[in-house]
Amino acid sequence: MTTVLICDDHRLVREGLKHFVEAVPGVQRVETAASGEEVLARYDLERPDLVLMDVQMPGLGGLEATRRLVKLHPDARVIMLTAADDRDNVVTAVANGATGYLLKDVSREELCAAVASALAGQDLMAPSLRRAMAERAASSRQADPSANLTERELQVLRGMSQGKSNAEIGRSLFLSEDTVKTHARRLFRKLGVNDRAQAVALGFRRGFVT
Repeated sequence: MTTVLICDDHRLVREGLKHFVEAVPGVQRVETAASGEEVLARYDLERPDLVLMDVQMPGLGGLEATRRLVKLHPDARVIMLTAADDRDNVVTAVANGATGYLLKDVSREELCAAVASALAGQDLMAPSLRRAMAERAASSRQADPSANLTERELQVLRGMSQGKSNAEIGRSLFLSEDTVKTHARRLFRKLGVNDRAQAVALGFRRGFVT
């Protein structure tokens, strides 16, 4: 059963979108949620094929809700709904795993076509948005050396965040303790910190570990 979940904190908007989406061929069920928290609570049980997520909501906003949802369920498909063509929010949303975005004032035909395309596995990113994402990524790498952490360095950092010793990290990664120490030194240098505590604290702030 093809299901679409619409998340918006305004009831009239939810109901209006639901009425439109119900007309999309192949959509058999349309559910609504009033918050990002509600989407996260219901997703695992209902497993909708597509989520339409409002960007601006009280509490857990659409950007953070999408980031958490995609982290927990990498196969989740999310279209962001925004009242204005806010490029920064859109780029952030797509970087967080969204399939694309729609302005809330799109026509019924445009909305239905976008939903159908997303359900068919297509994304809704314009070439200009892809360029903006590439530019942001390049800028971040130049401005922040920590963006260039290797997967192994991230694994070592995660081990540190769990309170593991270098020896324990090595055993879990099938590395020698000396190799772990080498990765740790490189990690500290890239993050600009002096010890484990600082590395872990910075890792949590930047989302490298959770």
